[in-house]
Amino acid sequence: MRLFIAINFSNEIKGKLAAAQDVLRKYALSGNFTRPENLHLTLIFLGETPQNRLETIKQAIDPIESIDVKAFELRANGSGRFRRNGGDIWWIGMEENQTLKKIHSVLADSLTASGFEIEEREFKPHLTLARKVLLKNDKNVPKITDSFNITVDKISLMKSEQIKGTLIYTEIYSKSF
Repeated sequence: MRLFIAINFSNEIKGKLAAAQDVLRKYALSGNFTRPENLHLTLIFLGETPQNRLETIKQAIDPIESIDVKAFELRANGSGRFRRNGGDIWWIGMEENQTLKKIHSVLADSLTASGFEIEEREFKPHLTLARKVLLKNDKNVPKITDSFNITVDKISLMKSEQIKGTLIYTEIYSKSF
């Protein structure tokens, strides 16, 4: 199973993100745009994971309760891209948030202690809008969205799979706070 831990969004937030995608689409020749129902913020990417490790992952997520997290606000602010040959990855960034950093740190430590290999690069939270984007005119892309707040009240263990050629994300475990 291909797994990741994420923050999922309300339909209202997905609508704002889809509107940002629509602005970007107007300036793109092509691109692989994330389906609105799949928009999320990845906390930890686990990748291909055997089914028999699922219970271990759930137990590694449970220590989130120990940091006494309450629902909190993230601020989506600004967009950008990671330049790639063959098209760029476009994203919306998050303002620095200590609660989010703490959640990521606890998850990473807990999963590492359970034998999972977690990326060691710095956690830079962002929402991927599209991949392989080629622009009509690289110098003429406007601001694609205004800043907005996102209420976070749970994290989710997600399964990613291709079903009849469509990428589907399914929540298989969650922890509310």
